[in-house]
Amino acid sequence: MEKDNKILSSEQSEKILGILKSRFEKNMNRHEGLDWGEVQTKLDAHADKLWSLNEMEKTGGEPDVIGYDNKHNEHMFCDCSDESPKGRRNLCYDREALESRKENKPLNNAMDMASDMGIEILTEEQYRILQTLGEFDTKTSSWVKTPDPIRKLGGAIFCDRRYDTVFVYHNGAESYYASRGFRGLLRV
Repeated sequence: MEKDNKILSSEQSEKILGILKSRFEKNMNRHEGLDWGEVQTKLDAHADKLWSLNEMEKTGGEPDVIGYDNKHNEHMFCDCSDESPKGRRNLCYDREALESRKENKPLNNAMDMASDMGIEILTEEQYRILQTLGEFDTKTSSWVKTPDPIRKLGGAIFCDRRYDTVFVYHNGAESYYASRGFRGLLRV
């Protein structure tokens, strides 16, 4: 998809900004000390980022601000839905894994879908930070960015929260499940 197609109409922009502002105000524990006005100013200047947030919302991610990166002057949005986003499940890990399947292929893969949405898949460290802000993936799991040595051997990693603990597991990158999706991060 060309970058020009990744711009929302004024009505769509107004709607997603309303959703994001409401979620921001209801969940101040995720971003103490941050001001919505500063966030919206940045979003107003980056229509492509607002498009990505709309994609996160459309797929069930419930994006919210989870922090601020002083070094790069960026607000960080992350999927904060209780469970792995419904519109991003049943995906194998990446294109190589998808192409390696001989039958029963999923419709897409997590890495390409994240790229198409203009977001990054969370790393294990980012996933653990998210889990300090709430209890996520207590019934589902989410693919996380897999280190190259693991991926080169055919594996991929995913995380979830059980027994009040964050677990990291491995699977073949070509596997996919109805209860596994991925969470994204967007810097604005």
